[in-house]
Amino acid sequence: GCEIDDCVAIVEHILKNCDHLVFSGLMTIGAVKNSLRCQEDPTFNNPDFEVLQELKEKVCAAHSLGKDEVGLSMGMTADMENAIRNGSTNIRVGTAIFGSREDSVYASES
Repeated sequence: GCEIDDCVAIVEHILKNCDHLVFSGLMTIGAVKNSLRCQEDPTFNNPDFEVLQELKEKVCAAHSLGKDEVGLSMGMTADMENAIRNGSTNIRVGTAIFGSREDSVYASES
């Protein structure tokens, strides 16, 4: 992970100096409270997803990348619909497939 303010420079470093890496997108694991609120209120727009979408636009503009060249990995079982509405191209859905873990942060919040 990185600080938001460092992201554009890190992508630049990858693109210019890391011949064996392929930059394919950005990822966030948002705040648990926002994910849980998405479950409670389907009209809530997760601010973590909005930030990543804005960051994608900055990265694309800074490096002349097409929006379809930069994926967004954001959202999990609890907030996947919201993530999809916000442009996610990859979602982690382990809980939907395997069920909750007892030691999960989500389990302790319920």
